[in-house]
Amino acid sequence: MISIGGRKHWLWRAVDQDSYVLDEIVQTRRNTKAATRLMIRLLKKQGLTPKRIITDKLRSYGAAKRQVMPKVEHRSHKGLNNRAENAHVPLRKRERMM
Repeated sequence: MISIGGRKHWLWRAVDQDSYVLDEIVQTRRNTKAATRLMIRLLKKQGLTPKRIITDKLRSYGAAKRQVMPKVEHRSHKGLNNRAENAHVPLRKRERMM
């Protein structure tokens, strides 16, 4: 979560298996609609449907995946998303400096 103009916003980031950031989007909500928007944006940008997606335990991801990519495997287990969490470290360091 980040603060912009005194309002709370959520930073959504998608990373690949090599920790390369595929896309980022800032949204005011953390719900199924927001997750769906990120997934549609990713699919348009990448042009390919992934074999599987790995997320944290936020239930919005599962609901969005069922709408956008129903045949894609979805894994959300503690520890599987470490690559994504580690991709946030440089951003968090900059946030603390501000």
